[in-house]
Amino acid sequence: MTGRAPLVVVGNPENRRVTLFRAAAAEAGVPVEVLPWRRPATGPVRLPDAAVVRIDSPGEDAEVDRLLRGADRPAEHGEIVGLAAWYSGLRDALGRLGEAVRSAGATLLNDPDDVLAMFDKRVCHARLTAAGVPVPPALAALSTTSAGRVRPSGGYAELRAAMRAARWSRVFVKPAHGSSASGVLALQVAPGRIRATTSVEVAGDGRLYNSLRVRDYTDERQVAAIVDRLAPDGLHVERWFPKAGLDGRTIDLRVLVIAGRPEHVVVRASPGPLTNLHLGNARGDLAAVRAAMGEPAYAAALHSCVRAAACFPGSLHVGVDLLVGTDWRRHVVAEVNAFGDLLPGLSDPAGRSSYAAELHALRTGRFDRWRAGLASTAEPPPTPPPTPEPDPTAEPVPAATAVPPPTPEPEPAAEPVPAATAVPAATGGLAARAGLLSAAGLVATVVPNGRVGLAATAEPGNQQARRAGEGGSGQHEIQEAGMKVGRAA
Repeated sequence: MTGRAPLVVVGNPENRRVTLFRAAAAEAGVPVEVLPWRRPATGPVRLPDAAVVRIDSPGEDAEVDRLLRGADRPAEHGEIVGLAAWYSGLRDALGRLGEAVRSAGATLLNDPDDVLAMFDKRVCHARLTAAGVPVPPALAALSTTSAGRVRPSGGYAELRAAMRAARWSRVFVKPAHGSSASGVLALQVAPGRIRATTSVEVAGDGRLYNSLRVRDYTDERQVAAIVDRLAPDGLHVERWFPKAGLDGRTIDLRVLVIAGRPEHVVVRASPGPLTNLHLGNARGDLAAVRAAMGEPAYAAALHSCVRAAACFPGSLHVGVDLLVGTDWRRHVVAEVNAFGDLLPGLSDPAGRSSYAAELHALRTGRFDRWRAGLASTAEPPPTPPPTPEPDPTAEPVPAATAVPPPTPEPEPAAEPVPAATAVPAATGGLAARAGLLSAAGLVATVVPNGRVGLAATAEPGNQQARRAGEGGSGQHEIQEAGMKVGRAA
C-alpha cells in the first residue's frame, strides 16, 4: 500500500458486482483489494489498519451460501431453502467483520446493523414506519408476538385468517429474508377463487425453486403448500398497492440514493404484478413517468426515498423500491435494498455509473457531510416537502358475489432522475483521513468475495432463478367489486 487508508471490498471476487466496482475504481485511480466472503463466513478475519471497508453482496456463490446456512450440502441451483439459517449465518459473518473493523480502526461504508435490517423485511418495514415513511400496511400478526418480538410466521391458515380479519383480498406474501422476488406471491382471493402470481416452481417432492418463469397457481391446495413451506423461515405480508401503468405495463421505480441524494432512477415495467427485471421485464421511460406524475408529486416521491435512506445512516447507498399509485400522485416505499446499486448501463446527470457516483461521494466528502447532518438533525438533507395524500392502499371490501370478467390494469409512467439536493457541511471524516478520498488518490482494497443476487438486489441462499431459457407467463386480472384483483393479460 501507499500509506493511505486502503479500500477493502468484501465480496465474491469473480462476481460482476465486484468486477464492475473495481473497474469504476480503476478509472478513478483507486486501487482496490477484495476480501472474499468465504473468509468471514468461516472465521475471524483481519483488515489493514485504518481501512475503509465496502460490504458487497454474498450472493451467487454456492459455497458461500452453504457456509452461511451451515448446511452439509450446497443447495441446488435456484432452490429456495434455509432462508432463516442463511440470515443467521450472515449475522455471524458480519459480527466477525465488525470485530475486525474495530481491531483495525477501520471505517465501514455499510453498517452491519443496516444490512441486517434491510435483509429482514419485517424489521425494515417497522423502521420505515417509525420514521413516517409511507409504506404499504402489513399484517403484523404474522411477524410479531404480543411483546413485539419477531417470530417465525404461521402458515397458510394463519395468513388467510389474518387477511379476513383485516378485510384484505389482495396481498403480497414475501419471505422475510428473500430478495429478487424469490418466493414472493402476489396473492388475490375472491369468493370461490384464488390466484397466486409468482416465480416459484414446485418440484415433485415439494421443494421450491426460484424460476425465471412467472406463473399462476389457482389451486388453493398448491398455494397453501407453497406458503406452508416458506412460513417457517418467516413471512412479511403487505397489502397490495395498486400500481400505475404505462403503455399496457405496470411500473415501479428503483431509486438509488447515494449519501442522501437520489442519484439514479430505473423504471421497471411488467405485464403483471412482479416487476423485477430478471423476470423478463423491461426498463421503462423515466421521462414519461415524470411527466405523468408532475413535478410536485415526483419531488415528493423522491423525498420519501431520501427519508427512507436516512433510516440507514451508516450506509453510503441504498436501493429504494418505490411504488407509484394509479392516480400518479400517491406513492409508497415497498423495500430498501442493501445491495441495490447493480445498475449496469445507467448514468446519473453527470454521466457517472452507480459505482462511480459512490466513489465520487467518498472523494468529495459528501458521505461524511450527510452522516454528520443526520447525526445533528432529525431530518435528512432538505428536499421539496411531500404533498398530502390519502390512504395509498385503500381498496373496497370485496363483495360476496361472483367475480366479474377480467379487465386490464392501468400502468404508470417512468420517473426522471432527481436533481442533487443541499447537504449540510461537516469536517473531518473519511475525506480527511490519510488523504484517502482526495480527488485522485482514493486507495481501495478488495477482498475476494462470494456471490451476487439477480437483477439489482442480492439474494440470500442459492436463490438464483433457474431455467433461464423460459419466458414469463401471461398475466391477467380478477375483478371484484369493481376493482382489479389479479394479473393483466
